[in-house]
Amino acid sequence: MKIALIINSHTCGGKALKLLPQIEKRLKTCAIDFELFKTKYHGHTMEIVKNIALSEYDAIVSMGGDGTNYHVLNSVIKYHGDKGIPPLGIIPMGRGNSFAKDLKIFTPDDGISALSRQITREVDVCRFTQGVENHYFINLMGFGFVTDAARTASCFKWAGDASYIIGVLYRTIKLDFHEITLEIDGSVISGKNCFVEFCNSRYTGGDMLMAPEAKIDDGFFDVVILSPLTRTSLISTFPKIYKGTHTDNPSARFVKGKHAKVITEPAKALLPDGEFFGTTPTEITLLPKFVRYFA
Repeated sequence: MKIALIINSHTCGGKALKLLPQIEKRLKTCAIDFELFKTKYHGHTMEIVKNIALSEYDAIVSMGGDGTNYHVLNSVIKYHGDKGIPPLGIIPMGRGNSFAKDLKIFTPDDGISALSRQITREVDVCRFTQGVENHYFINLMGFGFVTDAARTASCFKWAGDASYIIGVLYRTIKLDFHEITLEIDGSVISGKNCFVEFCNSRYTGGDMLMAPEAKIDDGFFDVVILSPLTRTSLISTFPKIYKGTHTDNPSARFVKGKHAKVITEPAKALLPDGEFFGTTPTEITLLPKFVRYFA
């Protein structure tokens, strides 16, 4: 088995590079041949994948976090088409590694073991629009409060896992709402809104169980819609997300769907798979069992 191993050189302060010698040793022990590609800057992953001859590899593997996997997925589809996509793999090195958890991959060794077993799982992918262009996410995509909190958290990376808590607290103080028109499979939801998350998998930010009922291969995305609520209600509900019991909040609504159209006033920034990219309006379509991942 030969893989193209794309390593995010900057993830978690260079964590992947520090552990690379151990990873290389483990891959060789498992008789996995690999060619190593190191990113030099944010977005370099797409250039790397653009110039890869996919036919030379049995799999494309990302060694980083959810964002690295996002760039690998999008660049494979963009530059090599959506037919005959090779199996994809994940060796988790990011802060969250949210999507990998639904593949039962929790550690770098889990990721290598999945490659060694050579057993893949067909997984749904969500396509979203930006003008006439299509882009893709596989974990989740949100806008509103969740994106604002994540943007604030990005300024506090030195705080590690506490950075998102800082982001939530700061954005709660500055809590505001926006107008939304959300059409899901023909049903329309409109009015004031706090945030929306389109979830293909269950977790966000590592251990936050945003969509407890989501499955990565059921042919549906799970939409989490939070209506306006008080700061007290938001703060008291936030810790519950780690156990998935935030579903009890009467302001939270959970809907399954296959296709959605989103319009907001004002336009809101999008956060697909932890990457700041795009704005509303957008259209989301579920692509059932679109790719294969080692699990």
